[in-house]
Amino acid sequence: MCGFLVWIFIPTSGNPVIDKIFSTDTEAVKKRETVKRKSPSNRKSPKKKDVPVYTKTSEYLTQQEVGHFQHLLVEKMQEIVGDVNSIEDEALKKSRLDATGDLSSMPIHMADIGTDNYEQEFALNLLDSERKILHEIAEALQRIEDDTYGICEITGRGISKARLEARPWARYCIEYAKLVEKGAVKQGDPVPESVELG
Repeated sequence: MCGFLVWIFIPTSGNPVIDKIFSTDTEAVKKRETVKRKSPSNRKSPKKKDVPVYTKTSEYLTQQEVGHFQHLLVEKMQEIVGDVNSIEDEALKKSRLDATGDLSSMPIHMADIGTDNYEQEFALNLLDSERKILHEIAEALQRIEDDTYGICEITGRGISKARLEARPWARYCIEYAKLVEKGAVKQGDPVPESVELG
Protein backbone atom coordinates (compact mmCIF):
# COMPACT_ATOMS: atom_id res chain seq x y z
CA MET A 1 0.00 0.00 0.00
CA CYS A 2 1.40 3.27 -1.04
CA GLY A 3 0.26 6.65 0.21
CA PHE A 4 1.18 10.15 -0.61
CA LEU A 5 1.33 13.06 1.70
CA VAL A 6 0.88 16.37 0.01
CA TRP A 7 1.65 19.63 1.69
CA ILE A 8 -0.01 22.68 0.31
CA PHE A 9 1.56 25.99 0.99
CA ILE A 10 -0.97 28.82 1.18
CA PRO A 11 0.50 32.23 1.67
CA THR A 12 -1.44 33.87 4.48
CA SER A 13 0.05 37.29 4.43
CA GLY A 14 -1.80 39.86 2.42
CA ASN A 15 -5.04 37.92 1.76
CA PRO A 16 -7.59 38.86 4.49
CA VAL A 17 -10.02 36.03 3.68
CA ILE A 18 -7.36 33.33 3.91
CA ASP A 19 -5.82 35.01 6.95
CA LYS A 20 -9.20 34.83 8.68
CA ILE A 21 -9.81 31.18 7.75
CA PHE A 22 -6.41 29.94 8.85
CA SER A 23 -6.02 32.26 11.77
CA THR A 24 -4.82 30.85 15.03
CA ASP A 25 -6.28 33.77 16.88
CA THR A 26 -8.45 32.27 19.64
CA GLU A 27 -11.14 34.92 19.23
CA ALA A 28 -11.57 34.08 15.56
CA VAL A 29 -11.66 30.36 16.36
CA LYS A 30 -14.40 30.93 18.96
CA LYS A 31 -16.45 32.91 16.46
CA ARG A 32 -16.21 30.12 13.89
CA GLU A 33 -17.27 27.55 16.52
CA THR A 34 -20.27 29.58 17.64
CA VAL A 35 -21.39 30.01 14.05
CA LYS A 36 -21.21 26.24 13.55
CA ARG A 37 -23.08 25.50 16.79
CA LYS A 38 -26.07 27.73 16.18
CA SER A 39 -29.21 25.69 16.41
CA PRO A 40 -31.97 25.87 13.80
CA SER A 41 -34.27 27.40 16.41
CA ASN A 42 -32.05 30.50 16.52
CA ARG A 43 -32.48 31.07 12.82
CA LYS A 44 -35.15 33.43 11.70
CA SER A 45 -38.04 31.61 10.11
CA PRO A 46 -40.38 33.27 7.67
CA LYS A 47 -43.32 34.86 9.44
CA LYS A 48 -46.52 32.87 9.23
CA LYS A 49 -49.68 34.59 8.19
CA ASP A 50 -51.83 35.35 11.21
CA VAL A 51 -55.17 33.58 11.05
CA PRO A 52 -58.07 35.66 12.32
CA VAL A 53 -60.15 34.36 15.20
CA TYR A 54 -63.87 35.13 15.28
CA THR A 55 -66.51 35.20 17.98
CA LYS A 56 -69.59 35.94 15.87
CA THR A 57 -70.85 34.72 12.51
CA SER A 58 -71.41 38.30 11.38
CA GLU A 59 -67.65 38.92 11.62
CA TYR A 60 -66.98 36.15 9.09
CA LEU A 61 -70.04 35.55 6.89
CA THR A 62 -72.49 37.94 5.28
CA GLN A 63 -76.23 37.63 5.89
CA GLN A 64 -76.67 36.31 2.34
CA GLU A 65 -74.09 33.59 2.91
CA VAL A 66 -75.70 32.61 6.22
CA GLY A 67 -79.10 32.49 4.50
CA HIS A 68 -77.65 30.29 1.75
CA PHE A 69 -76.17 27.83 4.25
CA GLN A 70 -79.38 27.83 6.29
CA HIS A 71 -81.28 26.93 3.11
CA LEU A 72 -78.80 24.07 2.44
CA LEU A 73 -79.26 22.79 5.99
CA VAL A 74 -83.06 22.83 5.78
CA GLU A 75 -83.00 21.09 2.37
CA LYS A 76 -80.67 18.39 3.68
CA MET A 77 -82.84 17.94 6.77
CA GLN A 78 -85.95 17.44 4.63
CA GLU A 79 -84.08 14.99 2.39
CA ILE A 80 -82.87 12.93 5.36
CA VAL A 81 -86.29 12.92 7.03
CA GLY A 82 -87.74 11.56 3.77
CA ASP A 83 -84.99 8.92 3.60
CA VAL A 84 -85.54 7.89 7.21
CA ASN A 85 -89.28 7.54 6.69
CA SER A 86 -88.84 5.42 3.56
CA ILE A 87 -86.18 3.21 5.22
CA GLU A 88 -88.48 2.64 8.17
CA ASP A 89 -91.40 1.82 5.86
CA GLU A 90 -89.34 -0.52 3.68
CA ALA A 91 -87.37 -2.48 6.23
CA LEU A 92 -88.84 -2.19 9.66
CA LYS A 93 -92.60 -1.97 9.41
CA LYS A 94 -93.18 -4.68 6.83
CA SER A 95 -93.73 -8.23 7.81
CA ARG A 96 -91.93 -11.07 6.06
CA LEU A 97 -95.07 -11.68 4.00
CA ASP A 98 -95.12 -8.13 2.68
CA ALA A 99 -91.36 -7.91 2.10
CA THR A 100 -90.90 -11.14 0.13
CA GLY A 101 -94.35 -11.84 -1.24
CA ASP A 102 -94.42 -15.28 0.37
CA LEU A 103 -97.82 -16.72 1.18
CA SER A 104 -96.51 -18.55 4.23
CA SER A 105 -95.14 -16.84 7.30
CA MET A 106 -92.72 -19.70 7.90
CA PRO A 107 -89.32 -19.35 6.29
CA ILE A 108 -88.45 -22.01 3.77
CA HIS A 109 -84.75 -21.93 4.50
CA MET A 110 -82.51 -20.81 7.37
CA ALA A 111 -80.61 -18.56 4.95
CA ASP A 112 -83.81 -16.57 4.43
CA ILE A 113 -83.89 -15.72 8.12
CA GLY A 114 -80.23 -14.66 8.01
CA THR A 115 -80.85 -12.46 4.98
CA ASP A 116 -83.85 -10.83 6.60
CA ASN A 117 -81.88 -10.15 9.78
CA TYR A 118 -78.95 -8.71 7.81
CA GLU A 119 -81.22 -6.37 5.85
CA GLN A 120 -82.93 -5.20 9.02
CA GLU A 121 -79.59 -4.58 10.79
CA PHE A 122 -78.28 -2.72 7.74
CA ALA A 123 -81.40 -0.53 7.71
CA LEU A 124 -81.01 0.19 11.44
CA ASN A 125 -77.38 1.26 10.92
CA LEU A 126 -78.46 3.58 8.10
CA LEU A 127 -81.16 5.05 10.31
CA ASP A 128 -78.65 5.61 13.10
CA SER A 129 -76.19 7.46 10.86
CA GLU A 130 -79.00 9.53 9.34
CA ARG A 131 -80.27 10.48 12.79
CA LYS A 132 -76.77 11.58 13.81
CA ILE A 133 -76.63 13.86 10.78
CA LEU A 134 -80.09 15.21 11.64
CA HIS A 135 -78.79 16.01 15.12
CA GLU A 136 -75.72 17.78 13.62
CA ILE A 137 -78.00 19.79 11.30
CA ALA A 138 -80.23 20.81 14.23
CA GLU A 139 -77.13 21.99 16.13
CA ALA A 140 -75.93 23.92 13.06
CA LEU A 141 -79.29 25.67 12.79
CA GLN A 142 -79.00 26.54 16.49
CA ARG A 143 -75.51 27.99 15.85
CA ILE A 144 -77.06 30.21 13.17
CA GLU A 145 -79.53 31.46 15.78
CA ASP A 146 -76.70 31.96 18.30
CA ASP A 147 -74.57 33.85 15.71
CA THR A 148 -71.70 31.33 15.97
CA TYR A 149 -72.25 29.44 12.71
CA GLY A 150 -69.22 29.01 10.45
CA ILE A 151 -66.72 29.41 13.29
CA CYS A 152 -64.66 26.47 14.52
CA GLU A 153 -65.85 25.58 18.02
CA ILE A 154 -62.29 24.86 19.19
CA THR A 155 -59.92 27.19 17.34
CA GLY A 156 -62.21 30.15 16.65
CA ARG A 157 -61.07 30.19 13.03
CA GLY A 158 -63.55 30.60 10.24
CA ILE A 159 -64.62 27.33 8.61
CA SER A 160 -63.86 27.59 4.91
CA LYS A 161 -66.83 28.31 2.71
CA ALA A 162 -65.94 25.34 0.50
CA ARG A 163 -66.16 23.06 3.55
CA LEU A 164 -69.50 24.61 4.53
CA GLU A 165 -70.80 24.05 0.98
CA ALA A 166 -69.84 20.37 1.14
CA ARG A 167 -70.84 19.84 4.76
CA PRO A 168 -72.95 22.76 6.00
CA TRP A 169 -73.25 21.25 9.50
CA ALA A 170 -69.45 21.27 10.01
CA ARG A 171 -68.42 22.30 13.54
CA TYR A 172 -64.66 22.44 13.08
CA CYS A 173 -62.26 24.04 10.63
CA ILE A 174 -60.46 21.67 8.26
CA GLU A 175 -57.14 22.04 10.10
CA TYR A 176 -58.65 20.87 13.40
CA ALA A 177 -60.62 18.11 11.66
CA LYS A 178 -57.39 16.79 10.16
CA LEU A 179 -55.76 16.71 13.60
CA VAL A 180 -58.71 14.74 14.95
CA GLU A 181 -58.55 12.36 11.99
CA LYS A 182 -54.80 11.79 12.52
CA GLY A 183 -55.39 11.15 16.22
CA ALA A 184 -53.27 14.13 17.34
CA VAL A 185 -56.23 15.41 19.37
CA LYS A 186 -59.47 13.93 20.61
CA GLN A 187 -62.57 15.52 19.10
CA GLY A 188 -63.68 18.46 21.23
CA ASP A 189 -60.35 18.81 23.06
CA PRO A 190 -58.28 21.98 22.65
CA VAL A 191 -55.19 21.91 20.46
CA PRO A 192 -52.03 21.44 22.55
CA GLU A 193 -49.35 24.10 22.16
CA SER A 194 -46.94 21.47 20.87
CA VAL A 195 -49.23 20.76 17.88
CA GLU A 196 -49.25 23.32 15.09
CA LEU A 197 -52.35 24.05 13.05
CA GLY A 198 -51.82 24.32 9.30
